[in-house]
Amino acid sequence: MQTSSALSSPQLAAYAAFAQSLADRARPLSRRWFRHPLDVDTKADDSPVTQADRQVEAALREAIAAHHPGHGIFGEEFGASHADAEFVWSLDPIDGTRAFISGNPLWGTLLALLHRGRPVLGLIDIPMLDERWIGVAHAPSQLNGKPCATRACTDLDSAILYATAPDIFTGAELAAFDHLAAKTRMRRYGGDCYSYGLLASGHVDLVVEAGLQPYDYLALAPVIEGAGGVMTDWAGQPLGFASKGRVIAAATPALHRQAMQVLGAAMA
Repeated sequence: MQTSSALSSPQLAAYAAFAQSLADRARPLSRRWFRHPLDVDTKADDSPVTQADRQVEAALREAIAAHHPGHGIFGEEFGASHADAEFVWSLDPIDGTRAFISGNPLWGTLLALLHRGRPVLGLIDIPMLDERWIGVAHAPSQLNGKPCATRACTDLDSAILYATAPDIFTGAELAAFDHLAAKTRMRRYGGDCYSYGLLASGHVDLVVEAGLQPYDYLALAPVIEGAGGVMTDWAGQPLGFASKGRVIAAATPALHRQAMQVLGAAMA
């Protein structure tokens, strides 16, 4: 993972502990609304939003402002504040709102800390399963406090491929994804951020998606990379605020190269 050498291991550990406290704060709030009546609104991009999304993000913002008032925040529901700060938190209070409102427990809360524009910490919390992945620069990723690792899959024909849903792709992107999927062992849909946790723990080998926003992917890259995998955009570039939302997460560098080549050829 590329990051600034200005951050020491104790600093990163302190931020990781704070991120864990944020996730602890969010869990009971989101659980309170799950499988209960919800008012569902439609945002300008046609995605759903509920009072649970807003309440969780508001609580996270309050905690960050209280403990790190100089930090910026970029959140799904309430936008950006001080996004030019040295440290910026990326927040997705409920990643997988469609799963949340339909009673599927595979939704999560995503937290990332960026230092000078690069993610140095990522957290995936799955409240209903009591599972939490955290990745920190220069350290192994962990699932519930124990190290986790990607599977040593190096060939597409052995790989299990995930995407949240086929309708996240445009026509050309879907054709490229289908071309890639035809070369893999199997494709599966669903999971939202949970698919990336499965990848970091060695259960699946590839996640390929498009149409994502920064708060959807910034927390994922440190977890994948700290588990031994690779996560970039479709062109192989590191992920940041300016990325176009097409991502490849792979268990190994060799598998990542193959997936990127297939997608690139199909999109040419």
